[in-house]
Amino acid sequence: MKVFTVRVYGIMINEQKQVLVSDEYIRGGYYTKFPGGGLEFGEGTLECIIREWKEELDQDVEVVEHIYTTDFFQISAFDNSSQIISIYYLVKPVSPFTKPVLANPFDFEIPEGVTQVEGVRWIDWDSFSAETVTLPIDKVLAALVKERY
Repeated sequence: MKVFTVRVYGIMINEQKQVLVSDEYIRGGYYTKFPGGGLEFGEGTLECIIREWKEELDQDVEVVEHIYTTDFFQISAFDNSSQIISIYYLVKPVSPFTKPVLANPFDFEIPEGVTQVEGVRWIDWDSFSAETVTLPIDKVLAALVKERY
C-alpha cells in the first residue's frame, strides 16, 4: 500500500532578519525544523499552516506566498512506509508573537516518559543555512530561502 504524508510548514522572517525554527525532541531524536505539521483530512494547505501555527505558536499568521513543494522522493524520518510531501509558505504575523523563545538549541527539559518536547528560537540571517536544520527537505528549503530572500 502506498502511503503519502503531507506536511505543511511556515517560514517566518522577522524585522531583525532572523528566521524562526522549532527545536524538537521526537521519539528519542533531536530535530531542528520549521514550524508546521500534518495536513488533516478535509482541510487545504493554507488552512493547515494557519491552524498548525496557531496550535504550536499561539499566533495568527497570514500566508504571503508559496515557497516550495517537495519535488523529489523522500521517505519519512519516522517510519519507512510513507513518502513525505512537504509544502512551505512564507508567513507573516497578524497577531503578536508571545511564545517563549529558546536562547540556545534544545534548551528545554525532557520530563521522564515524555516522547515529544518542542521550543522555538530565532536564527540570525548570517548564521542561517541548510546546516541549521535537520531534515532533508528542510535543507533544500533553507538553501532556497537563503538564495531568494
